[in-house]
Amino acid sequence: MTRDVETPSFTFRLERVRDLRERAEEHAREELARELALRMRGEALLREASHAVDSARDTGSGIFKRFGVTGADMLAAQAYVERTERDRREAALDLDRQDAEVEARRRALTAASRDRQAIGKLEERQRAEHAREMARREQIDLDEVALGVHRRGRVAA
Repeated sequence: MTRDVETPSFTFRLERVRDLRERAEEHAREELARELALRMRGEALLREASHAVDSARDTGSGIFKRFGVTGADMLAAQAYVERTERDRREAALDLDRQDAEVEARRRALTAASRDRQAIGKLEERQRAEHAREMARREQIDLDEVALGVHRRGRVAA
């Protein structure tokens, strides 16, 4: 028999659990990436809203410098400025919510990664234990062969 047949190969009994944890970690990584993309879009919306507020203020202040502006024009300009400021505040709140989601996804990824690493370390320990047991058995076999040779040598002498 060959050595490969004599020694049983290592089998990790929690292989399916490890696969599940790897998939869970990958899913958590994808969720974090999706939330980060949404956050970047939220940042862009906030920049646009801030730019709109600045433009509305410039437009509003420009309207007051013209002659022949009616009260209705001034009220409309003021309403426009207030609406753009409200939109900017809403965009800032959305970005804050998105930051909280990103942090939650980051924590989920950390937990999933920790779980996967734990099962990986368990597999490494079991693999090392298996290797030690196989080495011990090989040494026992070698010792028996050496003892048999020694006994035959003594009988022959």
